[in-house]
Amino acid sequence: MILIGDCGSNKTPEIRKIIEEYTECEVIPLLDIEPDKLMQYEGVILSGAPILLTEEKTEHYIQSTNWIKSIEKPLLGICFGHQLIGLQFGGMVKKMREDRDFQEIEIFEPCALFDRLPLLIQMKEDHCEFVSVPKGFKLIASSDACFNEAMSSIEREIFGVQFHPEVSGLQGVLMLENFYNICKTKNSM
Repeated sequence: MILIGDCGSNKTPEIRKIIEEYTECEVIPLLDIEPDKLMQYEGVILSGAPILLTEEKTEHYIQSTNWIKSIEKPLLGICFGHQLIGLQFGGMVKKMREDRDFQEIEIFEPCALFDRLPLLIQMKEDHCEFVSVPKGFKLIASSDACFNEAMSSIEREIFGVQFHPEVSGLQGVLMLENFYNICKTKNSM
């Protein structure tokens, strides 16, 4: 079972619909996630949110999600979730030009999250902030619009994507299926 941490995005039902093609999932509001129960899930996805971290006091979010730093299950952050992962590991969130369109994204680092996908993908954006790549992570993909489109932890199965695979058509579905496969592989070890 995959846990979807709902950060308030109207796209969260789309994540659920795709993941339910492969396995069961449970959607829980982000701030209601109980860290001691995370081991019962195969993996965790953090959704986007209608919140600008550059306009919020981030300390509350950092304290409420500090389990991200010690999670032993695969974790995927989408948009706001991606930015939360970055913040937890020391990254900085900054404003950028608003982007609400499809972007061509170049994948330049091998990563299981992008298996079976071409090196140039089209993904839907919906943001006006980005997060820097924190220490212990590597940059996986960029676009002309956003430097950090995708990153992954060097040591663990923690991934962040700035774009929204759940509303990006077949390539987005394949990416979420790849995340499920990462979870399945990790949990069979």
